[in-house]
Amino acid sequence: MQIRLYFDEDAQRGSLTGSLRLRGVNVQTTNEAGMVGKSDEEQLEYATSVGRVIYSFNVRDFNALHTEWLIKEKSHGSIILAPQLRYSIGERMRRLLVIVSSLSAEQMQNRIEFLSSWG
Repeated sequence: MQIRLYFDEDAQRGSLTGSLRLRGVNVQTTNEAGMVGKSDEEQLEYATSVGRVIYSFNVRDFNALHTEWLIKEKSHGSIILAPQLRYSIGERMRRLLVIVSSLSAEQMQNRIEFLSSWG
């Protein structure tokens, strides 16, 4: 199954969501899910419950959550992280498209991926 993305509050801003959708990527935002203002852990729980990979600029907190969940043997749908100001929207789109076309949702289970690794 193809990866379905879930953008947290910071990542959902801008035209990236629409650009990915135009290219056939299934993207949901926190606004669309009614999850605005929820904690990072609640966001990860929601994304996991609906079979989505969360995309966020919150590298520190989601990296810590990933480690915590692995220690507790708690499964998640995966996390993709990017520094907020490092890449243009076009570059973020290109790298996300590489991930979506390279890995299946099953392959992404319990993984953390850094956008910087997908250049």
